[in-house]
Amino acid sequence: MTQEQWGALQDRLSDTIGENNYKAWIKPLEYNGVEDDGVAVFLVPTNFIGTYVSQNFGDLLLSHLTSVDGQVRRLQFRVANNQRPATARPKPAPQPPAAQGDLLPGAPLDGRFTFDSFVVGKPNELAHAAARRVGEGGTVTFNPLFLYGGVGLGKTHLMHAIAWELRTRRPDLNVLYLSAEQFMYRFVQALRERKMMDFKELFRSVDVLMVDDVQFIAGKDSTQEEFFHTFNALVDQNKQIIISADRAPDEIKDLENRIRSRLQSGLVVDLHPTDYELRLGILQSKVQNYRTQYPSLQLEDNILEFLAHRISTNVRVLEGALTRLFAFASLVGQPITMELTQDCLADVLRASDRKISIEEIQRKVAEHYNIRLSDLIGPKRVRNFARPRQVAMYLCKQLTSRSLPEIGRRFGGRDHTTVMHGVKRIEELRGQDSQIADDVELLRRALEA
Repeated sequence: MTQEQWGALQDRLSDTIGENNYKAWIKPLEYNGVEDDGVAVFLVPTNFIGTYVSQNFGDLLLSHLTSVDGQVRRLQFRVANNQRPATARPKPAPQPPAAQGDLLPGAPLDGRFTFDSFVVGKPNELAHAAARRVGEGGTVTFNPLFLYGGVGLGKTHLMHAIAWELRTRRPDLNVLYLSAEQFMYRFVQALRERKMMDFKELFRSVDVLMVDDVQFIAGKDSTQEEFFHTFNALVDQNKQIIISADRAPDEIKDLENRIRSRLQSGLVVDLHPTDYELRLGILQSKVQNYRTQYPSLQLEDNILEFLAHRISTNVRVLEGALTRLFAFASLVGQPITMELTQDCLADVLRASDRKISIEEIQRKVAEHYNIRLSDLIGPKRVRNFARPRQVAMYLCKQLTSRSLPEIGRRFGGRDHTTVMHGVKRIEELRGQDSQIADDVELLRRALEA
């Protein structure tokens, strides 16, 4: 088969398997002729690519080749310019250009999750700034970057945004993004198929490794062992690592101490639960997008404020509620009023109703600070009681639907302005005092558990 015939054959393969698959896997192949024993030889950038093509497109490729050249009996993939002895450490080879929307051979990226679409507020501004710095592709002083927080607070959004930004700014870098479950699956598959060298070569030849939801490898001893060695190999080569989890490293149960220590050696950033202002900003940003999709749809002024107050624990639920609301109003041809909102989102609003009581919050805070409940509620203003009291007031405002006057009455008959001052003070301290921020987050998680 000639090079011209191979070129024509590539066009047919592109039509068969799709342009994205073609660009990612077939285009990097370099046809190197047919040997005397009927072996069609292709040069590939890495062993992994050759193995992947052989397993996923081998039969199709062989079928097309035999239709052009009857001498072809089988395929062989060889790493290009590989003159090293088998015992030598392989030099990382360049990966093929990623298909649009993918970081190969990792997980697909969501085109909506960019820095431009990420709404920044006090609860996430540090995480956003750190992610931005990594996304610039230059040298950073922290490695790894560890992002953690509850469901729907923006961890995955920032991970995808970093990957998109790196693709734009540094297309020369080999970026691999995948979930911890995918890492574990690939590891187990490599063990089963006795292809650990290909696995190690893939993961240790990247420039930027991004692993989402790393808590899922906890308790998986063999996977943790390989993850630890991969982590060390990349750090030793000054390669950037970005990790996300639903909790801080020291809170991940059954995670090996040496991995926990490594994860804590970089920058650990908490994405705090969203506050009212951030939730409102997210809704306003979404509405701007929906205006182009539903240009004639009318929205009452107080709807976004209502949703930002009522749906407070999960941004995904908040965004999903707004999507449903716009779609429903468009279908029935009615403006988005408060009545329509409450009818359309009745199930979401019921599920989001805060069921935590003021008394429960007071007990938890008193236990946490090791003070008596009577001192927390009572009139004493010494700092040992006043600060926990403000924390409790803040949590009552965040986690219950009670009004400020009612919260004040439950704290020894205090005025609502006292509660307002306490809430505002804790909001300020969360950004200044890491101990207060940790206390509030720990208490919130305990109360919502």
